[in-house]
Amino acid sequence: MIRDEDILVLSAPQLTAAERLYLPQIFDGMRTTLRHMFSKRLRDQRVTQYPDQKRELRVANYRGVHRLNKDPEGRVACVACFMCSTACPAHCIHIEAGESPWPDREKYPVKFDIDELRCIYCGMCEEACPCDAIELTPHYELVGGTRQEMIFDQEKLLRIYDETRELKPRKNPAVTDYGLTGGQDTRVAKPTSHTKI
Repeated sequence: MIRDEDILVLSAPQLTAAERLYLPQIFDGMRTTLRHMFSKRLRDQRVTQYPDQKRELRVANYRGVHRLNKDPEGRVACVACFMCSTACPAHCIHIEAGESPWPDREKYPVKFDIDELRCIYCGMCEEACPCDAIELTPHYELVGGTRQEMIFDQEKLLRIYDETRELKPRKNPAVTDYGLTGGQDTRVAKPTSHTKI
């Protein structure tokens, strides 16, 4: 049973006539709008004459269109582990895995699609990927005439990598760097039939 001293009675504040008409809020908003409109210093700081002028982006952490990275041999770096599609809060990544024709991995993506219209560009896929196979590029000019054009398949994602590899080089993580670091072997052994996964 709830005691009387534990009960809080809240009452709505009494509004004046001006507050009921929202006049102070309207005047406050108009004052901010006029200040921005007539202040040359504020306007010069915030206005960019796009597309003639473009903002300078910090390439290292800008999250634009996705790309699928390639390994040094030109193969897709993805190992079809489904970590990116699992971590994606928008559920916009669809992967179909197949048996890899290469001896250094078990699987590779037969099909890899990203719905760019559904994506919220949060970077969770990039963070979840253990082999640095998916990255977000600094490209932000994304145009399509139909919804189908905005579903990027594996070929389009690899083409974006070719276009942006000079602008944003791949990091090659030590987890699956395909022997690039020259240090100790960090590859994980393939599980045998009696190993529990």
